[in-house]
Formats: sequence, structure tokens, C-alpha cells
Amino acid sequence: MSELFLLTLSGDDHPGVTAAFTAALAEHGVSVLDIGQAVIHDRLNLGVLIEIPDAGESGAVMKELLFLGHGHGIEVDFQPIAAADYEAWVASQGRPRYIVTLLGRKLSAANISHVAAVVADHGLNIDAISRLSGRFSLRDANPRRRACIEFSIRGVADDAERLRHDLLAITRDDEVDVAFQADDLFRRNRRLIVFDMDSTLIQCEVIDELARAAGVGEQVAAITDAAMRGEIPFSESFARRLATLAGLSESVLEEIARALPVTEGAERLIANLKRLGYKVGILSGGFTYFAEHLQRRFGIDCVSANQLDIVDGRLTGRVKGEIVDGDKKAELLRGMAAQLGIDMRQTIAVGDGANDLPMLSIAGLGVAFHAKPVVRDNARHSISTLGLDSILYLLGVRDREVIE
Repeated sequence: MSELFLLTLSGDDHPGVTAAFTAALAEHGVSVLDIGQAVIHDRLNLGVLIEIPDAGESGAVMKELLFLGHGHGIEVDFQPIAAADYEAWVASQGRPRYIVTLLGRKLSAANISHVAAVVADHGLNIDAISRLSGRFSLRDANPRRRACIEFSIRGVADDAERLRHDLLAITRDDEVDVAFQADDLFRRNRRLIVFDMDSTLIQCEVIDELARAAGVGEQVAAITDAAMRGEIPFSESFARRLATLAGLSESVLEEIARALPVTEGAERLIANLKRLGYKVGILSGGFTYFAEHLQRRFGIDCVSANQLDIVDGRLTGRVKGEIVDGDKKAELLRGMAAQLGIDMRQTIAVGDGANDLPMLSIAGLGVAFHAKPVVRDNARHSISTLGLDSILYLLGVRDREVIE
């Protein structure tokens, strides 16, 4: 008759530990039913659920492993597992799994505690916690450092939306972001990402820059803010702002394009997603002139934006063709996914304004990036503490896997 044990090894890590202990188990014909290993600050923690085929051999196996542990400076612990408990554990497989991503400039015990408490309150279990961000020096005052850990969660949430709401509520008090996703095949197989441009890929609203050059900056900024807060329809605000630019010289466009302030992490994110085979697009309520400038700079695959109407070298205060508003962005995203032959759950959309909500709501991963409150409150995911490259963490990408 066989016997089950949970074998736990802990101690200073060094090459050969796992090889030595599993070789000893192999000599006794032991089966490995589950295994997990973590090394934190060169400290090994290895857990192995084993089945010893002959219970009469259990004493000899334990004695040999304890001897090995002494030789390697490793603490060895055995815990017997009842067959009924093992079968109950087996029966629990297939339960829903989720990923909670916690990110910020620096993470505290309180941040982790708040996430863990919400998970526990909803009756779910944390299976694993992993660090995705690289190590950083405490002596380095780098304002752009990144910290991210990922929780693997298992269990049935009675109210997944309330769970998501409770996790996102943490961000209101802590200077962190929290993302909650189903741990499924689509999360690991995104294929298309689209960005809003103004205040997303770049840290300005181009129409405000044009307005300042035309001497109507305050007037246009007020309309822009109202539109981004969702107080007036985008198309109406766009037409009103654009009309104030009538007569502006075309030469101003090139000056502004050369000075566009690119958002932190944009280049790092796009370069790595393209390396992974992603298609990258800009879906913008801004202007093609500036979107195409970014397209050339970053190697972006496609651009959809508004084309300025220019006559005799001056803006007319109108655009050519249909205005790219929120509904149009969602329509374009669906079309791009269909053209690529991918499921909408394989898409990512990133934006900051109310006119981005339609595409954020239909994308597999919709991210409100440094967004207005109305957008953060209505988007499923938001990032307000880090740069655009932190989206890589939501995909499970570790810093060590990224090209800089």
C-alpha cells in the first residue's frame, strides 16, 4: 500500500539541491504528484507532494532525505497526507483562476495586505505570488522605477464584478494600480493593441498646442477638458475647437510634430510587443498628420485619425471625411480584429478620455491610462502610477524578458 507525504525543503540555495533530492526519491520509485519551488534572496523553498509506493519504505526514504539535507545544509520536513484529503484536492481542479496584478513605483506590505484581504473576503485562495519587475537599488532615487507582483488566484467568486470593484477601490487610498483578469488562454495570446494618441501615446493634446499657436489656447482647453470629462459629446466639442483654428499656417504643424512629448514607456512597450508579433495601431480623435509622425517613429502598423482640411497652406477649421469619435474607434477596432482574423478577446485598447470608453469596453483588455475619473470609474482596468510599458505586466511579461 502506498503512502503520501508533503516534503518541504528550505535553506540556502545552491546548484545541485533539486537534482540530489529527486535522485534519492527516484531510487525508491517515488512518484511526484505536485511540485513547486521558489528562491527569494538566495533562499530556497521547495515543496514536493510524493507517493511512496510501499508504505514500508517510508522510514528509509525519510532517513535518506534527512541525511541528504544535513549534507546540503537544507531543512527537511515531512507531513503525511491522508488519501481522502488528496482526492478532495484532485477534485478541486478546474475551478476558475484569476490573475491580480499589483503595480506601483514601490510596493509596501500594506499594499499587499489590502489585496490579500479582498481576495480572502471573497472566499478565494492565493495559489502563488510572483515578482514580475526587476530588482531595484534602495540607494537609487530613480523616479521611474517600477515594482510589480502578480497573484495567482483560485476559486469561485460569487460576484466577480464586486470583487473587481473591491480590488480597484484599493487604488483610491494606496498609490498603486490593481488589475483583475481571468487567467485564461486569451490573456496569454493577445495579438493586437491600439492606442489613443493625445494624452496617451503623447503627453499633450495636439489640438491644444495648435490653439496656443493660434492664440486661442484657453478657449480650446476649456472645451477639451469638458469633452474628456464626458460633459459634452466628442463630435460637438471637436467641431467647436477645430473651428477656432481657421487660418492657422500649415508650417506650425511640423514644428509641433517635432516637439511631441512621448509618454513614458511608449517606445519600450511598442518595441517589445512588435517583437512578440503584435500588430500596433493608433485610433485617435486627433489628426493624421501627427499620428503618421508617430507611426514613422515607432513602426506602427496602421493609423486612423482625422485629416485636417488645408487650403493654400492654411487650416480651414474643418476636417476631411467622417470624424473619428468614440463609436468610430470601436467600429475600427472591430474591423481591424476581423481583418487579422483574431478574436476580440485577443485585442488591447488603451486610452484616457470619455471618447475611448467604447473601444475600451469591447477590447479583451481595455486600459484607462492616466485617465479622467469618469473613464477610470467605467473602465475595467486602469493604470495611473506607471508608464505605458507597465501594460507588459498585465500580460504576464517579466522585466528580465524585455529588451530595453
